[in-house]
Amino acid sequence: MVTVADFSIEHETGAKYIAGVDEAGRGPLCGPVVAAAVIFPNRDIEIPVAIRDSKKMSAHQRAIAYDWITKNTIWATGECSPSEIDELNILWASMCAMERAVAGLAKRPDTCLIDGNRVPKNLTGTAVIKGDAKSLSIAAASIIAKETRDKIMHELSAQFPEYGWDKNAGYPTAEHLRAIEKYGVTPHHRKTFGPVRNARKTSNES
Repeated sequence: MVTVADFSIEHETGAKYIAGVDEAGRGPLCGPVVAAAVIFPNRDIEIPVAIRDSKKMSAHQRAIAYDWITKNTIWATGECSPSEIDELNILWASMCAMERAVAGLAKRPDTCLIDGNRVPKNLTGTAVIKGDAKSLSIAAASIIAKETRDKIMHELSAQFPEYGWDKNAGYPTAEHLRAIEKYGVTPHHRKTFGPVRNARKTSNES
């Protein structure tokens, strides 16, 4: 059975203003972790674009959805930098980015739907496992977070073209790992992540 994202979970809450919250960028070796929060002020609105888990969409589909979402919803993003990730660890940095995204909304939500199995301590709401495949609000947030982070990584790639961040988004691809070995670690790398930590250790030993 294929789960299709809709507003069923939103309706079950009984709340009017519900923020779907998701993040992008837990796994990469560099760049920020970015979260987004999205409120559909009118859940009866006709949605002419596909909105689903951003990982299931092509770059073209995400771009079209991003454009529609940003024009028809209340949304905001929040992020934690690589240094904050190193200080907090990626789990708590992701929680922090989610809190920042919700805090940035122009409208205070009555409740939140959080993708995953944990609600950030400063938010009120419900955790929804695989929520980006079940809730349209969370799916929309996943698209905003992914598109926002990809744009950041494209901009950083222009400064550090050797690492291929415009293509690998900072994930530990073979190309990225070879670049770290050849060119070293940048200020945008997460120094507590294994491959980066090992590269810095090797560099210090040589």
